[in-house]
Amino acid sequence: MLKPQPSQVAGYLLAWLLIAAGVSAAFFLSSSASTTVASHDAVVRPTVDGWVTVHTGPFLPDVRRRSDGRVGVDITLGKTEASSTDALVQRYAFIASQPDAQIARVEETVTDLAYDALLRGAAIAVVPPGVWALLGGVRRRELGHWAWSNKRWMAGGTAVVVGIGVLVWQPWGDPDPMLADSESWQPLGRFVSEVTLPEEAAGLEITGNPTTDATKRLALSAIDTYDQSKDFYDAVRARADQLVLRTPSEDETVAIMVSDRHDNIGMDPVVRAIADRGGATVILDAGDDTSTGSEWEAFSLDSLDGSFHDFERYAVSGNHDHGPYVSSYLKKRGWVTASVEPVPGPGGGTLLSFDDPRSSGLGNWRDEPGPSVEELSLVIADVACESEKRVNTLLVHDKDMGSVALERGCVDLVVSGHQHVQLGPTRVLGGNGERGYTYTNGTTGGAAYALSVGAKLRRPGQVTLVTYREGRPVGLQPVMIQTSGELEAGAYIDLSSL
Repeated sequence: MLKPQPSQVAGYLLAWLLIAAGVSAAFFLSSSASTTVASHDAVVRPTVDGWVTVHTGPFLPDVRRRSDGRVGVDITLGKTEASSTDALVQRYAFIASQPDAQIARVEETVTDLAYDALLRGAAIAVVPPGVWALLGGVRRRELGHWAWSNKRWMAGGTAVVVGIGVLVWQPWGDPDPMLADSESWQPLGRFVSEVTLPEEAAGLEITGNPTTDATKRLALSAIDTYDQSKDFYDAVRARADQLVLRTPSEDETVAIMVSDRHDNIGMDPVVRAIADRGGATVILDAGDDTSTGSEWEAFSLDSLDGSFHDFERYAVSGNHDHGPYVSSYLKKRGWVTASVEPVPGPGGGTLLSFDDPRSSGLGNWRDEPGPSVEELSLVIADVACESEKRVNTLLVHDKDMGSVALERGCVDLVVSGHQHVQLGPTRVLGGNGERGYTYTNGTTGGAAYALSVGAKLRRPGQVTLVTYREGRPVGLQPVMIQTSGELEAGAYIDLSSL
């Protein structure tokens, strides 16, 4: 058997590389993926026109802006949930004021499509050089001679294939005039010349057809919401640098506690700034990150995860997060969700967590499709009391879920949300003589009922810094975010003093 020459190997590699590049590019540019963008089901397609284009549907203008390179992306928004077109536009503006998580989502989707195209292209590109090598020189010459001898048949077959392709493609077909008109773009600043655009919107263009007063009012309202939201939350975040918070010692671990965000992504960078100011490296999320637990609210979870991706992360689902979506989404991104059994917790301690068993919507009603809170509290107490290691932190959405475990003296601290106001900390002496504490954090999103999406806080927001020493909780420090944007750090509460 003849040993292949280096020049032959180089030739095969070059052929593979050229074929792989072409096939991969074809796969990439013809690919698409379904994901969730800006509270919508969406289809994302890569392009090479250098634009990021968002197709919003039949009632609102499409929007685009230049990408940072030659590769662009075409996003077609699908179904979502909103009470009105105005509410939907306001939601767009609010999400646009904190865009990092959505940008990362689209970039991740396009990157996955590129990797998939490269793998498929690389695999397919092996075939032609492989077949060429397997045939060998003699067989290739025989096939070449046969093809030349039957050149008329070969030419006829090629013409038939090309003809079928042209008939399917129909390049002579006139486009729908409405679709052609939809490609007429104009700068956003020209469409809403009455206002000064935010710097971030300077490069935006919209389709040129929407000229009705109603559409213009929606655009002006969205710009106003964007300005107010960005200004408000940026100012609050800046004030976090001036907070006077307790400085943890070297042997202490600090967790930032959030609850009842209810889709308020504007608060996420604020909470992160407070956490950094207080020396936190852990986040405890007591649930109700969403309003309905639906897929369209992935923008809220993306924002939360993006703000705390480098933290030690624990979360439970609240009654408004009911269903598998929220917990599974966070779990896939590395969060410790509803452990149901003791697991390692903050500062080397032990943590136990359970999801809320109830289901709620946008109102104040609750269904209990599974065990009641009272029934679940007995289960939680049994798990905590049977644990080989003492449970230092019990993370739940509703404090009542941890009441029995406290009464039995099997946990150090029960942390919860749900009430939208601070309750505690309160000392509880267990039946076994052990002390425990219960503490309820207020609504981090400033929510009234299940709603907190808006240019400003609807009601005061709250986070709490929880300090651990040798794995056991030793202190709490609440921080209030007023509707005016002012930050107020409460006094540090030494639990042993209660």
